[in-house]
Amino acid sequence: MDDTGVPVKIPETVRRIVSLVPSLTESVAATVPEALVGATDWCSHPADLDVARVRGTKNPDLDAIRRLRPDVVLANAEENRAPDIEALRESGIAVWVTKIETLDQAFRSLERMFREACRTGRPGWLDAAEEAWRAPAEGARRTAVVPIWRRPWMVVGRDTFTGDVLRRLGVVNLYAGHEERYPKIPLAELVERRPDLVVLPDEPYAFSETDGPECFPGLACALVSGRLLTWYGPSLVEAPALLRSALG
Repeated sequence: MDDTGVPVKIPETVRRIVSLVPSLTESVAATVPEALVGATDWCSHPADLDVARVRGTKNPDLDAIRRLRPDVVLANAEENRAPDIEALRESGIAVWVTKIETLDQAFRSLERMFREACRTGRPGWLDAAEEAWRAPAEGARRTAVVPIWRRPWMVVGRDTFTGDVLRRLGVVNLYAGHEERYPKIPLAELVERRPDLVVLPDEPYAFSETDGPECFPGLACALVSGRLLTWYGPSLVEAPALLRSALG
């Protein structure tokens, strides 16, 4: 069964994989690159990825995926739409859906995905990633708000992988207790909360030095790589050290 509890019939040998999630695409490309035959337009890593493109995570070209004759399609409960997953399954295609909201879930989910959905062994980079995150956070804990969009302003809320990554680095998301996972919050309220940090990732909204920090006068802003903050894959190996440096 995949992470959502759905039984998935996987062939004994998997030679053709389509990934609908950028971080899973990078994971497969780093582990069994010869099996990866399709990915979304948003799959940007590795930089030299040369596979068929099947549009986006929210609007995949289902006919193009079917023509690739995958042994398995890799998806994610948050990033991909249930109707697309069901349509592929109704076509007789095995779809393995991950559900990841914490680092520990990521480590378990990725190991199962490779073993059961990709029919390969545990990758060495996964061992390195777990080791990299083993050290506890040092220093005093800090509070943060984490905008992911503007016009309207949206932030990271409850039960998110991003929130858990920051928690493991000693940063407390002030909206972790919100009833929504990605709530819309007026800018004035974000400023009034006076967090120790405003964490501004470069995806999904591309915050930059000239687009974002000016909205939070008097507050410390940290521009970070969205890949390091939100992707679960080989980037987890370098993420702790690079995020600690970016967060200051």
